[in-house]
Amino acid sequence: MNIVAIVIAYLLGCISPAIILGKIYGIDIKKQGSGNAGTTNVLRVLGGKAAVITLLVDIGKGSIAVSLGNYLAGDKIGMICAFAVFCGHLWPCFYKFKGGKGVATSFGVILAVHPLLALMSLGCAAVLTVLSKRMSVGSLSAAVMFVPLCFWLKPEFIYVGSLMALIIIIKHRGNIKRLINKEEPPMSIFERKNGDKNGK
Repeated sequence: MNIVAIVIAYLLGCISPAIILGKIYGIDIKKQGSGNAGTTNVLRVLGGKAAVITLLVDIGKGSIAVSLGNYLAGDKIGMICAFAVFCGHLWPCFYKFKGGKGVATSFGVILAVHPLLALMSLGCAAVLTVLSKRMSVGSLSAAVMFVPLCFWLKPEFIYVGSLMALIIIIKHRGNIKRLINKEEPPMSIFERKNGDKNGK
């Protein structure tokens, strides 16, 4: 059952709503916008409705994988399933091992592991996203803040959680470079607001 739970978790992670929705719209999401198969790029390329679907599916598969692992094989395997579904999202076997950056899926994972920890991380991400108008800043800030929060609230998850946070930061290395060079574009919702202020 341990192996079954872990394999199911990985395969759940391999489900990519961003890529599936892109195909429905007749485009390759990996070749549009930032090229990332995640919510922010879906919002930029396909619009709000597709972005909401992408976000909910990515969060849901993270939570389901952990909950299923806990049910089938106990909490320790549930934590391994957390990393398995995360890896499935980043490196999906269905799509030549090229997936997203894992932010929404990791939130779903943490939501199942410790809801308060998830909400505190979300709060950090939301505040920094609004202040900076860039989702990458919120995601990176949440990844950094997650480690001390996890150590405080869920120390038994610190090793898996810290590894996930580190991978998320590494996956955002392109964003970090653009932020340093002041070339990171704001999220499209903020671009529209700015456009409205300019009379468009």
